[in-house]
Amino acid sequence: MSRIFITGSADGLGQMAARLLIDAGHEVVLHGRNEARAQAALKGAPGAQSAVQGDLSSIAETVALADEVNRLGRFDAVIHNAAVGYREPRRIATVDGLSHVFAVNTLAPYILTALIEKPRRLVYLSSALHQHGDGTLQDLTWEKRPWQGTQAYSDSKLHDALLAFAMARRWPQVLSTSLEPGWVATKMGGAEAPDDLEAAPKTQVWLAVSDEPAATVSGAYFYHMKPREPHPVVYDVSVQERLLDACERLSGVRLPD
Repeated sequence: MSRIFITGSADGLGQMAARLLIDAGHEVVLHGRNEARAQAALKGAPGAQSAVQGDLSSIAETVALADEVNRLGRFDAVIHNAAVGYREPRRIATVDGLSHVFAVNTLAPYILTALIEKPRRLVYLSSALHQHGDGTLQDLTWEKRPWQGTQAYSDSKLHDALLAFAMARRWPQVLSTSLEPGWVATKMGGAEAPDDLEAAPKTQVWLAVSDEPAATVSGAYFYHMKPREPHPVVYDVSVQERLLDACERLSGVRLPD
């Protein structure tokens, strides 16, 4: 039995992954952005150990969430699933003055990675759209560029893959991977999404708990439990480090060695 923490598990792929893990006998802690969402997570995934709450668009709440997770003890795996999509029509500023998409999709996984006690495995959800992300890392928080919701989302999903590969290099004792679940008919994906919804959560579950040699790897990117080549910049150590430096500067949270 493994202990797994899943961000953004009140609905969608996070909740689907939680159900699969619970059904397989694993101990799962869920997450929602507020009390109502945390309770919805528990209702939707019977058998979960508990649910924690924290708004990932807020640096302070994300830091507090990490503290709450640590009080529950060490986890075998953390699945960084929470995200907001590409449909935001304008740049929405968070309480910290950052782009909402960047804060939730990029900065929050960085903060939680830095502050939650190191698990055995880290799993970061990316997207096929990461292939269109801006590898220059210019204007991360969209203060100068004209807002484009799809581009902001694509950038953030490239960041998630960069985080996964950076942690695989920085923390060799931790298995750190990233994946794309496919374009599926969740609330984020929309009803027109063509990919297999039932297959979508299986890869993150497999990477979090499987002892198969194909799953016990680090610094790799997957689609439907098969390796897939990510954007070439994901392998660039200098870009990884620039992203980590930017996240530290913006959050005030330092990544431990």
